[in-house]
Amino acid sequence: MNDIDLQSLRQAFELTQNQLADTLKVNQAAISKMENQSDMFISTLRRFLGAKGGKLKIVAEFPDHEIVINQFEDIGTQSEAPV
Repeated sequence: MNDIDLQSLRQAFELTQNQLADTLKVNQAAISKMENQSDMFISTLRRFLGAKGGKLKIVAEFPDHEIVINQFEDIGTQSEAPV
């Protein structure tokens, strides 16, 4: 599994903060805030990843196994939390 922060992920897709902001219909400062915060709404992270077709998968890692948490799968159909 690869580890990457959101800024590096955006840069890997060769997107500027302004381009991603346009896609998400937010301002550039909101993208900067997302990239620099360590705690955010799951819906915000889902929107960030979804801007390039990504999907969020939450996995709990235990010493002997992993479990996919599916409680948040339908959150995208509900109203989005503010960025």
